[in-house]
Amino acid sequence: QAPATYRYDVFISFRGEDTRKGFLSHLQVALRQNQIQTFRDDDGMDKGGLIWDELLHAIRNSNLFLVIFSENYASSRWCLKELVEIMERKNNKNVVIPVFYGIEPTHVRKQSGSYRRAFDKHERSSEDRCHVQQWRTALTQ
Repeated sequence: QAPATYRYDVFISFRGEDTRKGFLSHLQVALRQNQIQTFRDDDGMDKGGLIWDELLHAIRNSNLFLVIFSENYASSRWCLKELVEIMERKNNKNVVIPVFYGIEPTHVRKQSGSYRRAFDKHERSSEDRCHVQQWRTALTQ
């Protein structure tokens, strides 16, 4: 159930090593200058807390989602878990905006190139194997 008011206007899902120091920092400054309240996973996270619980709470309390697909996004199980939750919110009528940063949309949708390599690794991991189909579906959407 969607909250009556949201704590965050925008939740940003991204792979830090690809985007944090350039594109993302400039984007966040521009959003904040326009009084748009954003959440990204390195903002105010309780380093000693339960990180997934905090992320889940932020996702559930955000109005709009900005997913920055980059070369290594699919290599992160955290990013893929966030994406599954975000796509569930989309089904609740929240808006999801994909941004393709240095990657072709077809590589994301069809899991080719670096996304195929990432999924090859996920499929070999006993920890990830049970989530692979769910992650593939979220990327295709």
